[in-house]
Amino acid sequence: MEELKNRVEQCTKCPLHKSRNKVVFGNGNYQASVFLIGEGPGYEEDKAGEAFVGRSGKLLDKILLACNFTREAHVFIGNIVKCRPPGNRTPYPEEMEACLPYLEEQIEKVDPAIIITLGATALKGLTGENLKVTRERGKWRLWFNRMLMPTYHPSALLRNPSLKRDAWEDFKKVILKYREIIDQNHPCQYI
Repeated sequence: MEELKNRVEQCTKCPLHKSRNKVVFGNGNYQASVFLIGEGPGYEEDKAGEAFVGRSGKLLDKILLACNFTREAHVFIGNIVKCRPPGNRTPYPEEMEACLPYLEEQIEKVDPAIIITLGATALKGLTGENLKVTRERGKWRLWFNRMLMPTYHPSALLRNPSLKRDAWEDFKKVILKYREIIDQNHPCQYI
């Protein structure tokens, strides 16, 4: 994984490398059973070089805590693109295509049983399909022998708090799937 990280940190495949402060390779457990995928680094992530450390990251950590998951033990968090798009804009298709092989290699190395895409860009970027997260969220699908479920990005929950209930229902399904295929004794007081 360190060799892959070194390659990603040297990447110049798309114009995003020109304006980045730090590459955001991803973080968490390299043997995680759950792999969370976001869109791309924001301002705080670009400064820190870590995924989900800003306001969205703090909300994601609260969700993970409610699921009794930690970044250190249960999850790995990555993004569709590894460098911040200027002004936090949505990554362009060619930027996502340039980064996708890195993400696919991360998934292969981590070898998670469960993948959760956070938001429409992550869902489209990973699957290559023009799917709407509002229609697909909370639904499991088999993706290359892994269970994949889309849900809302934490930033969407911050912008529209009425979506939090749906997102929590999705994460309760994640807990149940985790118990079904990974650890039937996984504790969670909310399920």
